[in-house]
Amino acid sequence: MSLWKKKSIELLISESEESDKSLKKSLTGVSLIALGIGGIIGAGLFVRTAAAAANSAGPSVTIGFLIAALGCVFAGLCYAELSSSIPIAGSAYTYTYATMGEFLAWIIGWDLILEYAVGAATVGIAWSEYFNDFLVNVVHAAPIPYEWSHSPMQTSMDGVSGIINLPALFIVCGISLVLIRGIQESSFVNNIIVVIKVAIVILIILVGWQFINPVNHENYIPEPSIFTDEHGVAHNFGGILGILGAAGTVFFAFIGFDAVSTAAQETINPKKNMPIGIIGSLIICTILFVLFSHVLTGVATTEDFRTGGKEASVAFAINKYMIGYEWLGSFVTVAILAGFTSVILVMLLGQSRVFYAMGHDGLLPKSFAQIHTKFKTPFKANLVIMVLVGLFAAFVPGDIVGDMTSIGTLFAFILVCISVIVLRKTEPNMKREFKTPFVPLVPILGVLVCLAMIYGLGWTNWLRLILWMAIGMVIYFGYSKKRSNLKD
Repeated sequence: MSLWKKKSIELLISESEESDKSLKKSLTGVSLIALGIGGIIGAGLFVRTAAAAANSAGPSVTIGFLIAALGCVFAGLCYAELSSSIPIAGSAYTYTYATMGEFLAWIIGWDLILEYAVGAATVGIAWSEYFNDFLVNVVHAAPIPYEWSHSPMQTSMDGVSGIINLPALFIVCGISLVLIRGIQESSFVNNIIVVIKVAIVILIILVGWQFINPVNHENYIPEPSIFTDEHGVAHNFGGILGILGAAGTVFFAFIGFDAVSTAAQETINPKKNMPIGIIGSLIICTILFVLFSHVLTGVATTEDFRTGGKEASVAFAINKYMIGYEWLGSFVTVAILAGFTSVILVMLLGQSRVFYAMGHDGLLPKSFAQIHTKFKTPFKANLVIMVLVGLFAAFVPGDIVGDMTSIGTLFAFILVCISVIVLRKTEPNMKREFKTPFVPLVPILGVLVCLAMIYGLGWTNWLRLILWMAIGMVIYFGYSKKRSNLKD
């Protein structure tokens, strides 16, 4: 079988027709915007912002957000065209299968596993950090001991080594069971949480603005230097490279809009609603991100984010600097926990739909494409993902898996941008309800901006991506290629 054999657009569309074995269509444009916001506003904003400020850019993390948003705008326009034209579960994997052949489809599918599975684990770890903050500052109870809420690769300032992150494992398992119950029920839970956490973000911006210390923004773009973090990893801090590094780090905050496209097969009138969901959620969140990061870096110092404010950084900044609003710190902790829950839900949803699509094509075990007779969800895929993500969340530190997610997402975005150009050439007459403007300029700019952010993430993350892809090649040539539905 040729490595470049493609799956026809006609076959993809016919397979998406609703039947007893297909996914249930129940999502509207508003549901998709809420789904996107649910996936976007979470660990990327509340945790990765502080990490990017501490390790890479200081106050200029806001510029990093703008660069990341620019890359997302270009990629989002490409996603909108593809998801409305090919409304099939699987996101970038499916688009690549239709445009560039099975081998590259496998690469992007394997990459999406890295993006969603590790992304969900990252947020699960952040959930664990804020859960301990909730126990201490809201309930006024003892925290879960360090060794039972951190990975074996972490050691406290008192010399205590982690064993397993039990809270992170718990939330991943709980959300997986909710997703098995059904997409409509999961969407309803997500909508409620989205309203709460958007309100909290706006409240932090409005209240925090009056506590901005101009001194913290005086050196807005720090002079270039090297900062070594607690794991001994060197980061470019300050200057252009520091901003690019920050952009790559906070890029994690935007991956929710990409997860929207994985639900295309479960969307009512996807040709209209997919562009609304993708572009709408992206615009809303970009505005909130820039304002939030400006306030956070104005209220607290870069040194705060490197020390006491490293974990639960938002609550730390409120409790230390926003005198008279300590109650907001407690309220924020509760709301952030709920917000992280919805992000995990969206990430696990995206992962299960990629598994479903790859299982349906024979590149992964067929059982991954098995639909529950009552709930109409890929329940076996959800169970496998629960174990996979649970292990990541329980045993790997959050900063490592967060950067792995960012580089995986950026790689996926690059292939999506290229897919638009290829499909315009190979399928010029295909009906497109939404067209990416200024092709090939917009897709090319998307590729360039994403490549710049990958460069900013540094060689250690390039190495992790290469290693992950090498494992994927072994699985493809040892298992998937022989079992593909398109084999000769």
